[in-house]
Order: sequence, then C-alpha cells, then structure tokens
Amino acid sequence: MAKTHVTMRVNGAEVEGLVEPRTLLVHFIRENLQMTGTHIGCDTTHCGACTVDLNGMSVKSCTVLAVQAEGAEISTIEGMANADGTLSALQEGFRMMHGLQCGFCTPGMIVRAHRLLQENTSPTEEEIRFGIAGNLCRCTGYQNIVRAIQYAAAKINGVEFQEAAE
Repeated sequence: MAKTHVTMRVNGAEVEGLVEPRTLLVHFIRENLQMTGTHIGCDTTHCGACTVDLNGMSVKSCTVLAVQAEGAEISTIEGMANADGTLSALQEGFRMMHGLQCGFCTPGMIVRAHRLLQENTSPTEEEIRFGIAGNLCRCTGYQNIVRAIQYAAAKINGVEFQEAAE
C-alpha cells in the first residue's frame, strides 16, 4: 500500500512520517513517535483513553486518521507538564486528590480536562462532570477526578482549593 507523508506539530515539536492512508492518529503517535502515554482503549470513541488536543479541540485519536492531522497542532499527555518539567496544575491535582487508581484513563482525562480549563477556568462541578462525560473511568467513581480538576482550576486562578462540604 502506498504511504503518505504527514507533518504536524506534536507538543510543540515539528514531526513527520510516512503512513498508510488508513493509519489512525493514535497509532501514529504511539508507534511512529514512540509517545505511548496516549492509550488505546476501545477503538470506538467510547472510552476517551486516546484523547488528544487537536487544533484546540479534544478529539479521540482512535477515530482520526493521521493524514487528517496533516499540518495540525497536537498536544498529548507527554506535553502536559510545565516547560521546566514540573507537574502541571492538572497533573498535581490528580496526584494530590487521588484522581487515579489504575491510571489507564488518566492521560485522556488530563488532556480533556486541560481543554476544559482552557475554555472555562472556573467550571462548576456540574460543568466538569459534563465536560469529561466522554471519558470513561472504570475505577474511581469520578469524585476524585472532579476534585482534581477543581484543585487545578483553583491553582490556575491563584486561589486556595476549598473542598465542598459533603
């Protein structure tokens, strides 16, 4: 099968490669670029483990062809840390608020939450739950994931995180 040359920016770096026209973006990221933080879960867009940020939108990379990402700006979980290598507010939130258990959904959750906080720096609990609804977690029950995102939002806004009374 003939291969197509693709170029894109991934986590700020220009990358390129030869792909078959049917190559999914998730496979290009994992296999060609050796960035294995983006997970393959269901291959049907149901779980969100493969979520990446593509031109300012959260997308499930298991349903985007690599050739469709030609010239795109992509952020993966590997690009979520601060420029100095320290944990981002979201990564810190997931750590501090115990927002992960097995960790399989975590990369997609963090990338999706990153876009959510880009669009709304002070989301309510309901807005967070709606915003991450396309990403499934089979371990946590979501409460700690929501708290992790609230923690990150507070940190981004320069305020102290206040847990809601239950």
